[in-house]
Amino acid sequence: MAEPRRRLLVHGYATLVVRGRWAVLALVAISTYLAVTQLPGLAGSQAGLSGLIDQGNPAITAEVDAVQRFGLPLLSRTVVVQRDPEGLDPFVQADSALRALELDKRTLDAGGKPDSELLLAYPLANNPLLFPEAAERNTTLVTYLFIAPTANLGEQDVIAADYATRLERPDGGLVGSTGTVPVQVAQGRIVTDRLPVVELATLGAIALIVGLYFSSAAAPMITLLSAGTGYLVTDRLLGLVGEVTGLSAPSQLQPVVVALILGITTDYSIFFLSGMRRRLREGLSGRDATHEAVVEYLPIVFVAGLTVTAGVATLIVADSALFQAFGPGLAITVLTGLVVSITLVPALLAVLGHWTFWPVRQNPTPAGGQPVPFDRPVPPGRFLRAVGHRPVAALVTAVVVGLLVVAALPLGGLRAAVSPVAALPADDPVREAADAAAAGFGPGILAPTALVVSAPGITDDQRLAALERLLDAQPEVAAVLGPRDQPLPLPLGLFLAPDGGAARYLLILDSDPLAAEAIDGLRALRQRMPALLTSVGLTEAETSWTGDTALGLSLVDGARQDLVRVAVAVVIVDLVLLMVFLRALVAPLYLLTTSVLAVGAALGLTTWVFQDLLGRDGIIFYVPFAAAVLLVSLGSDYNIFSVGYIWEEAGRRRSLADALAVAVPRSTRAINAAGITLAVSFALVALIPLAPFEELAFAVAVGVLIDAFVVRSLLVPALVSLVGRASGWPGRRLARFGDPRRR
Repeated sequence: MAEPRRRLLVHGYATLVVRGRWAVLALVAISTYLAVTQLPGLAGSQAGLSGLIDQGNPAITAEVDAVQRFGLPLLSRTVVVQRDPEGLDPFVQADSALRALELDKRTLDAGGKPDSELLLAYPLANNPLLFPEAAERNTTLVTYLFIAPTANLGEQDVIAADYATRLERPDGGLVGSTGTVPVQVAQGRIVTDRLPVVELATLGAIALIVGLYFSSAAAPMITLLSAGTGYLVTDRLLGLVGEVTGLSAPSQLQPVVVALILGITTDYSIFFLSGMRRRLREGLSGRDATHEAVVEYLPIVFVAGLTVTAGVATLIVADSALFQAFGPGLAITVLTGLVVSITLVPALLAVLGHWTFWPVRQNPTPAGGQPVPFDRPVPPGRFLRAVGHRPVAALVTAVVVGLLVVAALPLGGLRAAVSPVAALPADDPVREAADAAAAGFGPGILAPTALVVSAPGITDDQRLAALERLLDAQPEVAAVLGPRDQPLPLPLGLFLAPDGGAARYLLILDSDPLAAEAIDGLRALRQRMPALLTSVGLTEAETSWTGDTALGLSLVDGARQDLVRVAVAVVIVDLVLLMVFLRALVAPLYLLTTSVLAVGAALGLTTWVFQDLLGRDGIIFYVPFAAAVLLVSLGSDYNIFSVGYIWEEAGRRRSLADALAVAVPRSTRAINAAGITLAVSFALVALIPLAPFEELAFAVAVGVLIDAFVVRSLLVPALVSLVGRASGWPGRRLARFGDPRRR
């Protein structure tokens, strides 16, 4: 009874949409207008990655405790850089130091509560006495700015620019401001500036691909209208969710939303358009052809959309606030695209009818013959004839799986970075300032790491100096400032706690603080720390680590833990949905395995290209995570399109061989066109010249192409043929009819 009831619902929905096409169009138009005019947009709620870090993060907790214990902060995320390769004028250095001292004195006189959000400034020159390991001598001065946490990223950037302007003079060597806060602001600015280019380029690519595939000037207009409507509504819904929940969406989300919503809606439009074109060629009228296309594709599109939605929504089970923000955002994006695709697209097809494929008229009668029924088995091509034999199917399976495994091998060497300065374009002012500071000191000068060593009465312990020398000798450390040093001639108590129970060290690492090398180096240093304390006799001391590298390390390690949790969730969700849709257990198991192989190959190629070929120091830590979830979910999407057709044809009392002959050519052509469109949509995200978007664009685009042209076109037909009727176990849809003839 369930199957007839489902068919009745599908036919009823198709009739409702076709007959009420004008009402559907009006409803979609009104809903879109209200969303655009009444709801906030996603852009208004964007935040950098720092806004999505849990306040309970160990590095954050340690930093707060250190400020309370020492009375003054030691870490800054904004740095003003002055540099002269020929040697910075001593008077310039003195003038910069005096300006910083004036600010610091004002803060101290105000009891730590000045009338400005700029609290303190610490100037530091690459003087050989303080930094004997510095790359240069007396050429560079960096001033660390300490800004009240009540100031947002944009306000902190303005404060830094204002302070730098006050230092500007013809011989002052001012380069600009940099640091992790200016880096995030620069990234947000680049995303905002380039996003319209991505949107226009994606829409143009969609129009071109759909127009060429259907040889039509009208069909692309349907896809563009549905894609544009989906994006406008999604943008406002995400903004509303952010406003209601108080959770800010990261700036990294919006380009992904653009690619996903445009790609998804175009994919589903292509399937409806393909179904309608076949029905028109069969001789049906425009409305009847639309009705039959909706009946044919609605169940598959609906289940596929729900599968992708559920797959990306599994990110919410992660502990990381970043992934929790990505999950609902991507789920809302896919769900909106699904709703638009099953309402607006059929209504437009019903309105346009034969004009959908203008200027080419879909002739129902082939030259010299009768119309060919759309579901008639066609002579299988060479590949289908070949994989009809089990030995050939086994060989194809082994070769394709072997190639995918080989492509995935570089994934074992993947190194995770967070947000290195190198992620910015080379000509960006923030990166130029960072490069200048790195040239004078070393790359770690931008965001030092603080080590707090605690024990009763430790401030009077002479072993602190020995520990400082030992830290300075570590391979990851370029320089150390500690109790032996005092960069400012003021008794600020930077390194010794007033209660006498803690001392701290400022470690300048020898690599970009948020690159993979620094994160891996800090992990190794932390592992060696107990032995270092033992070697100087401080076995009773406790340690804590603060700073951006420590924060990045916690994010990377947290992502690894989340990966297992989310991977289990997404596999279970997609497996269950595939089992329910196909009413089988065996096929969903090997279909999901093929998706995982495709993901591994895509991420392996991404690692090889960016780390090995381009020489980047690691992949941004959330890129493999987000790409894997998207690709597994989209792979299940294509599983439903490809194998769903085979099951549908087998349900019409066909043998598995005939079902393959009908379903594979028909689904493969549509999947290939949809895959190209989706891959191009994500590839164009790389127009944003930032490392995370370049890496994510490559990973998802390559993964989609592998899935569409290798897995669905080659591996899945071979596996279905190889496993045969057992694919449908324990269901009986395939068992009721003949197995392919074996030779």
